[in-house]
Amino acid sequence: MNAIEISDKELVESYLNGNQSSFEVLINRHQARVYSYILMLVKDRQLADDIFQDAFIKVIRTLKSGSYNEEGKFIQWVMRISHNLVIDHFRKSKRLPITESGSDDYSILDKMGVSDSSIEEQMITQQIHEDLRNMIEYLPSEQREVLYLRLYSEMSFKDIAETTNVSINTALGRMRYALINMRKMVKEKNVSLTY
Repeated sequence: MNAIEISDKELVESYLNGNQSSFEVLINRHQARVYSYILMLVKDRQLADDIFQDAFIKVIRTLKSGSYNEEGKFIQWVMRISHNLVIDHFRKSKRLPITESGSDDYSILDKMGVSDSSIEEQMITQQIHEDLRNMIEYLPSEQREVLYLRLYSEMSFKDIAETTNVSINTALGRMRYALINMRKMVKEKNVSLTY
């Protein structure tokens, strides 16, 4: 049977029955989504690597202890663990995440493809992305988080609500206010987001 056809629930059961490769399939299936979410929050690749590893160590321990309650929501559970570990990190270090707009920063906009175009079009596109990146960083952290989860992680608002431990209406509201604030910034700063 193809690994893509096997559900997360079946992979978890297989892992608990001693098949180590099932857990590897789970990690491979979800690592990009989980890692990008962590990196978006902490803005530091080394720290994101550490938290990512801690998250999956916690997943393994919880699975092996029999404490995991399968409800068809494995990825949301892993995202919740990751989210809590990030919060724990910032509490321990007693600092809030600092966002900088350096070239090494991870950004949702870096994932957007650039088609074969002229140098001028590429420069304009790069400037538009930079302007958007800068504006996104001015959003309140709750709005920025929902924006990233929705656009990059392609999560439903239900999943976003579960991951961030808020109601669906709160998640929807944060997205709405993020978009309203982005529109205000575009208007106030007279930023052109088109060619």
